[in-house]
Amino acid sequence: MTTTTQTHSLVIEREMPHPREKIWRALTEGSLIEAWLMKNDFQPQVGHRFQFRATPVPNWNGIIDSEVLLVEPKSRLAYGRASMGLESVVTWTLTPTEGGTHVRMEQTGFPSQEGPNYKGAKYGWKKFIGNMERVVGGLD
Repeated sequence: MTTTTQTHSLVIEREMPHPREKIWRALTEGSLIEAWLMKNDFQPQVGHRFQFRATPVPNWNGIIDSEVLLVEPKSRLAYGRASMGLESVVTWTLTPTEGGTHVRMEQTGFPSQEGPNYKGAKYGWKKFIGNMERVVGGLD
């Protein structure tokens, strides 16, 4: 007997008044990722294993183990991530628009939309994407 586990996705989309080249930099340059998300040893190379590192809190060591799955320069980026018992995939899609760039972030792999992982991610990604937009706005 095969059991299929249904998973849920979190999607956040935002139009940013910046060219996708600048947004791509914020998604792929370690120092810029640190400025809007967290410390990391990211490299935009498929297969590269890296970590996001935050300040540890009770019941979490502050580490998200990750691996780059897809790199399509200035267009799409995906990485798998594992933390606190949740394995998920985050995919960023950048689409040029008349006024800048449509940014789409999708995180897949949530067992429920009611659980703490989903609710925490929904809150966190909205905050982090706002931080990213501010970082991108300060780039030359």
